[in-house]
Amino acid sequence: MRRFTTRHPVWTAIIALAAAILLWLIFAAWPDGLTDAIGRKKIFLNALFNGITLGGLYFLVASGFTLIFGLMRNVNLAHGTLYMLGGYAGFYAASLTGSWILAFPIAFVVIGACGVLLQVLVFRRMEGEDLRQTLVTIGISIVVADLMLWGFGGDFYNINPPEWLSGPMQTFLVTAVKSDGTPVFMKYPMVRIVIFLFAVVVGVAMWLALNRTRIGMMIRAGVDDREMLAASGIRIQLIFIGVFGFGAGLAGIAGVVGGTFQSIAPGEDTRFLLASLVVVIVGGMGSIPGAALGALLIGLAEQFGSVYFPTYAVVLTFLIMVVVLAFRPQGLLGRS
Repeated sequence: MRRFTTRHPVWTAIIALAAAILLWLIFAAWPDGLTDAIGRKKIFLNALFNGITLGGLYFLVASGFTLIFGLMRNVNLAHGTLYMLGGYAGFYAASLTGSWILAFPIAFVVIGACGVLLQVLVFRRMEGEDLRQTLVTIGISIVVADLMLWGFGGDFYNINPPEWLSGPMQTFLVTAVKSDGTPVFMKYPMVRIVIFLFAVVVGVAMWLALNRTRIGMMIRAGVDDREMLAASGIRIQLIFIGVFGFGAGLAGIAGVVGGTFQSIAPGEDTRFLLASLVVVIVGGMGSIPGAALGALLIGLAEQFGSVYFPTYAVVLTFLIMVVVLAFRPQGLLGRS
């Protein structure tokens, strides 16, 4: 942080000013003029929290994608399909077992196994051939999407959380003050807060695993110099199979999360594949903190855009990507 401050004093001042304004908007009582200009504080806070929690979902999808695409250099455009398969697997697992929590490990194992099959049967046979990987995985995603439409129909599937996660939780944020001076506190769905905290735990665990463990060191070494690592006696293919399976399993977990506070339906695979691509491009390929920052920016842009600029909400998302590509092509936290 000190190094960034020294090298970029202007950007540091801009970020500090933006953070101060955001904190004031969150915690201060809004004057009538501001309310007339941008609407009630409750709408702003709901958009903020929705953007943050949506960013948590995008991170769960994009973190697996950045492992596969950013670290292993495998162009897997069937990643959105893995997300949808995870949602369907989680729905049926929760319905059959009656447990929402069991849906997560079941989806992780099932979709992780699909990822292993993809690595062994597809990507191992065309390593380094980006164009072939792109075309083959697009074909796989189209075929599997049609099979899912045939098997599950065009209905919307929702995964119901347990009783203790149902309903809103009262926060400490004041959205308004009644005429008698009584503050009105914001309420927000408990399940979204828990899922966001889960995404934070997953992100921290992944960063620690990649940067502070022996297996993480081998993964990074295998990406930088595969031949040298193989010459040292380490079975690099087993490591890559494990990484691919783990990244696919994360997509399966994200499908359960998406089915819990949104829904699973045809077309969601394309939406989340596109979101993963944008998040990885904005944050930087192969960077877990970059994926978290990119997911947060895209989630906030979507939610604030849908509230304040509904006509241009999609444009706002891609505007962020264009600006990042123009000034920092490697991504916000990516390596040059």
